[in-house]
Amino acid sequence: MSSAVSASQPVSVKQPTLVLARDILLLEANEVKALAARLNGQFTDAVAMILQCKGRVVVSGMGKSGHIGGKIASTLASTGTPAFFMHPAEASHGDLGMITAGDIVIALSNSGESDEILAIVTPLKRLGASIIAITGNDNSTLAKAADIHLSAHVEKEACPLGLAPTSSTTVALALGDALALCVLDQREFTAEDFARSHPGGSLGRRLLINVSDLMRTGERIPQVFSDATLQQGLLEMSRKGLGLTAIVDANNAPIGIFTDGDLRRAFEQNVNVATASIADVMHPNAFTIHQDKLAIEAVELMEQHKINALLVTNDAGVLVGALNMHDLLLAKVV
Repeated sequence: MSSAVSASQPVSVKQPTLVLARDILLLEANEVKALAARLNGQFTDAVAMILQCKGRVVVSGMGKSGHIGGKIASTLASTGTPAFFMHPAEASHGDLGMITAGDIVIALSNSGESDEILAIVTPLKRLGASIIAITGNDNSTLAKAADIHLSAHVEKEACPLGLAPTSSTTVALALGDALALCVLDQREFTAEDFARSHPGGSLGRRLLINVSDLMRTGERIPQVFSDATLQQGLLEMSRKGLGLTAIVDANNAPIGIFTDGDLRRAFEQNVNVATASIADVMHPNAFTIHQDKLAIEAVELMEQHKINALLVTNDAGVLVGALNMHDLLLAKVV
């Protein structure tokens, strides 16, 4: 009989594995907690240096530190600080040309003795760049050579063998997050600012798209005057395909709205479609939204009042557009 475990049979997770996993998570969490307690004026100085930077923040690190450095650079860039990652080995072969006087280099090395990082320290200083070092060794060559040193020291790696960078990379990453977010806070960086650097994401769509970007305009707006017949209103609603028609006064200001729901109610009340006026069956005081409002505000207004469409007005209260929930769904605002 084959000893292979059938694919349909669940593989049991041994308790020692779960115990080890929990110990690893708690160990790394405790190292981050210890880091928080060790923060000092050097961290404040690093935040101030980045805020005053006239150039870019360049992050560099070798191996696992490089992976952490790439994430730190990405977080800085997306939160209002021009930043990019530079591989230290490539830096020694021409990429130092990307560095200019006034730039800040955040150099990561757990030991503080990485050859590739140390090889670029003197050239960086000659170029006029400032150096913020993140290391696990306060007495390392890199820590002493840097303008500011941030300690990412850990007592123990989470790796059972004590070899793989685990606690040390977690602490360095958390320290980088704290640095980037404290700079964000000091810049008074807003959600709208964040959205501008994330136009392709859901937040960008929610915070950058205005009602005016989505609304139907011009001949696409279903509208009739208040003296129109119900038949004329139905024809306009059918022709424009929005499920509504706006009723406007002589100044083109909306005074009411007639929707599919109003049509059903008219039939229930045996309204004579051939003779009725649109003003007799319209819903007065239609919900409107200003064209400069965010599209997400239109969504909130529709959900609040349980409606599927809105009329759009300008500063003068004139009808300039219309939109429904389908328009918002197509734009992925919802």
